[in-house]
Amino acid sequence: MLRIPLLAGWRWLLGLLLLSLLPPLYADEGGVIHYPRRTDGDEFRSVYELALLQLALEKADSPLRLEPSYYSMEQERALVNLERNERLDVVWSVTSHEREQRLLPVRIPLDKGLYGWRIALLPSSREALLKNVRTLDDLRPFSAGQGHDWPDTDILRSNGLPVTISANYGSLFRMLQAQRFDYFPRSLIEIWGELEHPRSKQLVADTHVLLHYPAAMYFFFSRQRPELAETVRLGLERAIADGSFEHLFQQHFAADLQRAQLNQRQVIELENPLLPSATPLQRRELWLTPLSPAR
Repeated sequence: MLRIPLLAGWRWLLGLLLLSLLPPLYADEGGVIHYPRRTDGDEFRSVYELALLQLALEKADSPLRLEPSYYSMEQERALVNLERNERLDVVWSVTSHEREQRLLPVRIPLDKGLYGWRIALLPSSREALLKNVRTLDDLRPFSAGQGHDWPDTDILRSNGLPVTISANYGSLFRMLQAQRFDYFPRSLIEIWGELEHPRSKQLVADTHVLLHYPAAMYFFFSRQRPELAETVRLGLERAIADGSFEHLFQQHFAADLQRAQLNQRQVIELENPLLPSATPLQRRELWLTPLSPAR
C-alpha cells in the first residue's frame, strides 16, 4: 500500500482541493478562441459562422471570447496551423475523409448541408451559358473554377467535370471575368453576399442549373483540444434543442433561399466520394432540403 507522510499527505490533499477550484483551461490564458482572419473586404464571409460559434459558447455557459488571428489565412494554411495547435483554435470547413483524419470535427453541419447546393457565377456577358444544360453530360464541356485545396475540387473532378484551380480565393473572380474558366459554382449561402462585393460587378448568378452533392461544413478543432470541441458540441446541441440554431440560420439565409428560385432550376446530382461514413445523415433535424416536396 502506498504510504504518504502526514505533512506530505496534507499538501497532496490541499493541492487536489485547489485544482478542483480552478476554472477549466481555455484556448489560452486569456480565455480566447482564435479563428482565421479573413482578408480585408472579405469579413462578410465569416459573419454567420462566428455568430453561430458565439451562440454555441453562450449555450454552453462558456466565458471564452472570439478573436481573429493576427494575419489573414487561406484555408489550407489555417488547417495546418490548427492541426499543429499553433495560433488557431478553430476552423470551419467542408468536411472530407482527409480533414477528419487530421482534425477533430464537431459533426453538426453549420450550413444544414447547403454548401452542397450550388449555383454558378457567370460573366454577365455569358449569362445564358448553361441555359440548355439538363444532365451531367451536358455540363462536362464547361470548365469550373475552384480553390486548389477545396474538397469541392476533387468532388467535381470525380464526377468527370473539368476544373481550373487557383491558390487564391479572390483571384477566382478575376479569372472568371477573364474567361479562364466558364463558371464558378458557389453555395446557396455564399453566392448572394459575393455578388454584392465590388469584385463581382461584372458577374451574375446563373438562373438555370442547381448542382447538388451531399456535403457538410463543420467546426474543426485540434486533436489536442477535445475539451474545446466538446464545449462547442454541447452548445450547438442545446441551440438545436431550443430552436435558437434554426432562428439564427433563418435570420441569415431565408431571404437568400427565396431569392434563388430553386424550383425553377434543373437539378444535377453529383456523388461525393469524400463524404465520411460518420456524417450524421440520419439526423434529419440537422439538414435542410431547399426544394419543395413537389420537386
